[in-house]
Amino acid sequence: MATGGASTHHFNASKLFDASGYVCVITGGGTGIGLMAAQSLAANGARVYILGRRMEALEKAAKSHHDPSGGGEIIPLGPCDVTKKEDLEKVVKELEGKEKYINMLMCNAGVGGPKAPPEQEDAKDLKKNLWENESVEAWNDCYNVDVTAVYFTTVAFMPLLQAAIKPKGPLENFSPSIITTSSMSGLMRNSQGHFAYNTAKGATVQLTKLMSAEFMKAGVRVNSIAPGYFPSEMTTQKSGDDQKSELPHEQIQEKGHVPSARAGKEEEMGMAVLFLTKNEYVNGQILAVEGGVLNVVSS
Repeated sequence: MATGGASTHHFNASKLFDASGYVCVITGGGTGIGLMAAQSLAANGARVYILGRRMEALEKAAKSHHDPSGGGEIIPLGPCDVTKKEDLEKVVKELEGKEKYINMLMCNAGVGGPKAPPEQEDAKDLKKNLWENESVEAWNDCYNVDVTAVYFTTVAFMPLLQAAIKPKGPLENFSPSIITTSSMSGLMRNSQGHFAYNTAKGATVQLTKLMSAEFMKAGVRVNSIAPGYFPSEMTTQKSGDDQKSELPHEQIQEKGHVPSARAGKEEEMGMAVLFLTKNEYVNGQILAVEGGVLNVVSS
């Protein structure tokens, strides 16, 4: 006797992660993790709008990684500085002229902030190092991009996200989602020499939890991906003509605290993005994709 459960063919990966018809928006989508996310979604059928301050980078990314075989598309949108409300309002209005809704917003834009390893044991030397190599302005800039802008980007796109809700029944209300890009750095006690960045990413983690609890009233899910070492402009300071960066495994092995002994694969980031985009039963979670670092470093 049939029970109404899923048949085996429903578990095929092409069905589980099919994003055909999905409309997605990714900030910081022209390089690094944002571009990996855009590729994974477009390869599975989604129209993906990538936002950023540098239109040239967005256009190069879209052109370099256009692949119609997946049925999706990567579309540049901007320029947009996520720390400016007027820029956010402008791209939202432009998008409203193109789409009736969006299924997923990934708040991925981020900066690294100042760095000053606190290696000195003498308090005077410690003060000198941290005092002279960091500034209030640099701390504020880091927090502004990595936390404040995540909040206002989410708020700006909320009506478009809620418009994606298509109830199949009374319990089907959490289809649209937001993914924030936090970091393993926001989950650990080791400063890694960048107090500002780790503090900001810790705030991103908390902001994600707050938004998840509050915005579920509007039927929108909020989760976060906390990456470890992935190839990006933040970790390598550069990208090639295809907007891609290289992070040699040897460079990761030298750190001595990465059990996987390598950088994360771009496809592994894509898997995480697709999972949080498609699984409507996941809400308020921080998904660490970091090769086991948090098993080694105090967190």
